[in-house]
Amino acid sequence: MTQEKWGQLRENLLRTIGHNNYKNWIEPLEFSKLSDGVAVFNVPTTFTGNYVLRNFGDLILYELNNAGERVQRVTFEVANMTSRPAARAERGAAEAPVRQPDEITPPATSRTEGDRPAAQSRFDALEELQAAPLDARFTFDSFVVGKPNELAHAAARRVAEGGMVTLNPLVLYGGVGLGKTHLMHAIAWELQAKHPELNVLYLSAEQFMYRFVQALRERRMMDFKHLFRSVDVLMVDDVQFIAGKDSTQEEFFHTFNALVDQNKQIIISADQAPGEIKDLEERLKSRLQCGLVVDLHPTDYELRLGILQTKVQAYRNTYPDLQIAPGVLEFLAHRISTNVRVLEGALTRLFAFASLVGREIDMDLTQDCLADVLRASERKITIEEIQRKVSDYYNIRISDIVGPKRVRSFARPRQVAMYLCKQLTSRSLPEIGRRFGGRDHTTVMHGVKRIEELKLTDGQIAEDVEMLRRALEA
Repeated sequence: MTQEKWGQLRENLLRTIGHNNYKNWIEPLEFSKLSDGVAVFNVPTTFTGNYVLRNFGDLILYELNNAGERVQRVTFEVANMTSRPAARAERGAAEAPVRQPDEITPPATSRTEGDRPAAQSRFDALEELQAAPLDARFTFDSFVVGKPNELAHAAARRVAEGGMVTLNPLVLYGGVGLGKTHLMHAIAWELQAKHPELNVLYLSAEQFMYRFVQALRERRMMDFKHLFRSVDVLMVDDVQFIAGKDSTQEEFFHTFNALVDQNKQIIISADQAPGEIKDLEERLKSRLQCGLVVDLHPTDYELRLGILQTKVQAYRNTYPDLQIAPGVLEFLAHRISTNVRVLEGALTRLFAFASLVGREIDMDLTQDCLADVLRASERKITIEEIQRKVSDYYNIRISDIVGPKRVRSFARPRQVAMYLCKQLTSRSLPEIGRRFGGRDHTTVMHGVKRIEELKLTDGQIAEDVEMLRRALEA
């Protein structure tokens, strides 16, 4: 092997282990010779040789074989001893490499087809587990954008463009079924389509932990480190699962730092904001919070309705003859509000059932087919709870909301409370009217209609209603 080739390999090592490790441990190495499958390097001190052997020996062996050299092991000799025999004699030192028992030597039986070196074959075996599969359904085209997720969508789109890394890391967080995984897959698909030269690695935090433990057990940590530090885009889903796993957090922390030092993109998802994840190390929380942290808010009625309409259009290809009656989608969007996955699953079941029995999808069929889902999604919010929350929000008394006074400062909160009762409970209009001072159901209908109109024209009313809805559903 020539000095020029060793110089090229050093560049690869720099990209893999980062500037600090390279400057401290790889830069001082001098290639000496390659003989009988043994690569010999000169080092300034015994300590340096021992440290490099223990921490980077596997990686150097891999790079040498990857460059076409047939190397069975690497060893290190102190430079001043190899170049000055007299000095060695004076010190009584033997002409031997540093700590031979720790040499990186693959077992004699570990070669695979093509007589590949063992380090190479072990690396390939680990690399086969590199990425989790992407769901073809989860693309930007199939993602329905609404007010609760528009910022997360815009940030994901920006990262998916590739180019200069500016949002690093990008952290997407929110509850179950709000679209985090969908956006992660969409980013990966887009990057693979626009920048096929990039090494994009997507996996769950649980898979990261499994591969870390596997590498420890099989003594392949350098293979593991090389894999995760050589990617261009690292995407880790549900990072909260490594909380409390000290060794995994330690390795993830160093992987994170190595990639940031190389200006590589990192994208993370979690079910909570990084600062709120219990048992996550403080230094890791700090690193995750140094980029763009985006909350995917719970879906509102308009977004849920949009998702259902999009799914219906997709189902038209499978069920072209099925008819869906007016009001069914609106009913589902109102009743199933906590989880988009449950909402989509309910629609899938509805279409399949209607296709099997050959009926139109109307309200009767919907309630029969989805009885269990609708019962599970039954809102537990009471009229009294809504009245109390609204009175606190507008700083008035409950007696003012249910009382007879019609002044604007009482009438508008009363209408908001009626609207929320209609949206968030299964109570009838007459029953709602009775709970508001014995009012007629037509009064409730007028109040609900008025708030629906004001939401479209009055930004403050729209914000008040949304804030109250989130507080009640929390």
